[in-house]
Amino acid sequence: MKTYSRKGLLVITDIIIVNIAIYMALLLRFDGKIMTHYKEIYYNTFLVLTFIKIIVYIMMGLYSSLWRYASIDELLQIFFATAIETALCYLYGEYFNVRLPRSVYIISWFITFIFIGGSRLSYRILRRLNNLVRFDKSEKSRVMVIGAGEAGSMVIKELKKHDELNSVPVAIIDDDTHKHRSFIHGVPVIGGRNKIKAAVSKHNIDQIIIALPSAPKSEVRKIIDICKDTKCKLKILPGVYEILDEKVSLKRIRDVNIEDLLGRDEVKLNNEEIAGYLKDEVILVTGGGGSIGSELCRQIAKYEPKKIIVYDIYENNAYDLEVELKSKYKNRIDIDVVIGSIRDIERLRQVFAEYKPGVVFHAAAHKHVPLMEFNPGEAVKNNVFGTLNVAQCADEFGTKRFVLISTDKAVNPTNIMGATKRLAEMIIQAMDKRSKTEFVAVRFGNVLGSNGSVIPLFKKQIAQGGPVTVTHPEVTRYFMTIPEAAQLVIQAGAMAKGGEIFILDMGQPVKILDLARDLIKLSGFEPDEDIKIVFTGLRPGEKLYEELLLAEEGIQGTHHENIYIGKPLALSFNELMLGIRALQNFINDKEELKRCLKNIVSTYKELDEAAASIGLEGKLKNQISN
Repeated sequence: MKTYSRKGLLVITDIIIVNIAIYMALLLRFDGKIMTHYKEIYYNTFLVLTFIKIIVYIMMGLYSSLWRYASIDELLQIFFATAIETALCYLYGEYFNVRLPRSVYIISWFITFIFIGGSRLSYRILRRLNNLVRFDKSEKSRVMVIGAGEAGSMVIKELKKHDELNSVPVAIIDDDTHKHRSFIHGVPVIGGRNKIKAAVSKHNIDQIIIALPSAPKSEVRKIIDICKDTKCKLKILPGVYEILDEKVSLKRIRDVNIEDLLGRDEVKLNNEEIAGYLKDEVILVTGGGGSIGSELCRQIAKYEPKKIIVYDIYENNAYDLEVELKSKYKNRIDIDVVIGSIRDIERLRQVFAEYKPGVVFHAAAHKHVPLMEFNPGEAVKNNVFGTLNVAQCADEFGTKRFVLISTDKAVNPTNIMGATKRLAEMIIQAMDKRSKTEFVAVRFGNVLGSNGSVIPLFKKQIAQGGPVTVTHPEVTRYFMTIPEAAQLVIQAGAMAKGGEIFILDMGQPVKILDLARDLIKLSGFEPDEDIKIVFTGLRPGEKLYEELLLAEEGIQGTHHENIYIGKPLALSFNELMLGIRALQNFINDKEELKRCLKNIVSTYKELDEAAASIGLEGKLKNQISN
């Protein structure tokens, strides 16, 4: 009922406006003394002219728009509606010989456009004036927007539109000097990034929104590095692809997170090369419900595989992934969730016999370093015998390509987890020499946000008020995001010829202490003042630093800038199998199991905390400086 009342009021308003416009145009045309002839024409035709105009406005949707959100699009709508109705009224006058002077039509059109446009925008104008009057008395959050482009403009418009957000944009930062001292929706562009800290203090900024969706991530990281020292709440508009999918809205803006601080640009993929081995193929992903496995499935789904088999022992995550992909792709994806353990060779044979996968991504593994130090037998069962089971099934049932997900902890391992993953690499390299299946491994470092990652732990500790626990002030790690890791794994799989260990470019190693400090700042606190940082000492089996390459492997580049190859090592499958069978005899004897593992993996050497923190400190510094 309220809608019809509003529309009726608009129609009545427009009837008054169009008639005032015609009469004013006649007064202007004849300097206030309208000729009697034209007065009579107006009195005899105003009903018809009014009818024509209102019908055009109805057809052009002038009574369907939500004018409280009126913008340039709505003004263009009024412009064309008034132009069309003016032309029709002129043609009516010509045809029935009741035409007013031509200038009257032009003047009345201009007056009508101004009056109707003003009436439609009056709600927004009054609300804006009301906001200005109330501004000094309000407790609104003062916002600085970084980016004076299209995205920044839309963010400012959204902030001004929604009073309930209790936020007001007061300044804009942009490095383009041509935009300085200009205004966007009434908000001044005050300078480049060098003005950020000064502007925060001068304008009492509470919140910074980074609206640079098309900027390289390395540039965004530099800006975040400046902003994180201001103690302002930081938010960011994600990548440009999200703007293409959906108009910018405040729902798209999120808090700046630690991944943004990595500053790594989007991975460039050779989609044609990847599609060549994934499209119309049956793909099996072991550990498919885990953090890396599930992202592999998401990325693989884009390449139209014949079927994706999610193989996992934990049904909840696997089920959630199935629902997610089926919801996104509807009937365009064929996905089966298969529950089973990689330790169960008979279950694996059953799955391989039924589905005949052409490509296997082996992501299932135990990977938590301290836990595996206390449970070495379980690490061996899963990471060694489980990998051997999957690899043997791939060979037996004619899988074309097998990709092992490995880790930098496999290089010169100092813990059980790393040693078992190195042995897994050795298994697939040895298998490659005797099988038609192309066996390869992809080695990379820590993944932000993955299960067992340090980031969720830090966030939980910060939420509890601290302290944040760091094992050692000099401990460093390589990091990449989950999507980045999955994309590069798939790209490396496309390059496989058999026996390679692909090594992903992890960028520069990051100090965990710096990571903790950044996360505290992003949470709005000051490290060591609001949130304490406590050093707990290296955990069992934990290195001070990580490596990506064995000395004897060498390294060579590929046609992808982020992927390198370590040369295959000469390994005897029979000798390796003798060593693995010996492991079975000591699966429940921790010390004998470690001794046996050292005999097979010659680079495995246990490293206690003292050796890690003192003896290797110089080596760490040399590695970082190089």
